Amino acid sequence: MISHIDHVVLTVRDIDEAVEFYTRVLQVEVISFAQGRRALKFGNQKINLQYLGQEQRNNAATGSGDICLIAAQPLAAVIEHLHAQSVSILEGPVEKSGAVGPMQSVYFNDPSGNLIEISDYGA
Repeated sequence: MISHIDHVVLTVRDIDEAVEFYTRVLQVEVISFAQGRRALKFGNQKINLQYLGQEQRNNAATGSGDICLIAAQPLAAVIEHLHAQSVSILEGPVEKSGAVGPMQSVYFNDPSGNLIEISDYGA
């Protein structure tokens, strides 16, 4: 019934701060939609950004997000880039179980406290 994820939404404390962080650290594209809302686009997916209370249909809390993103390069290169961007790695690399099998992951928080996991399925 479901083929893939189109987008997820992260609740952040400051959208400008989140945009700066994600464009610098994850090198994603920023797009605008729906009367100036902003999203982080990569591949065929996007992460919409919202403030607490902006969307009345959900029960989001600032910094409660937890997402896993698949790296387009080896995890060692990701870790090197995270260090160069002064991002503190909370855990990893560690072996985890992904949607299509075993993977190596690193974890860190965005400025609002959302947990970001970047993973690599390897060769």
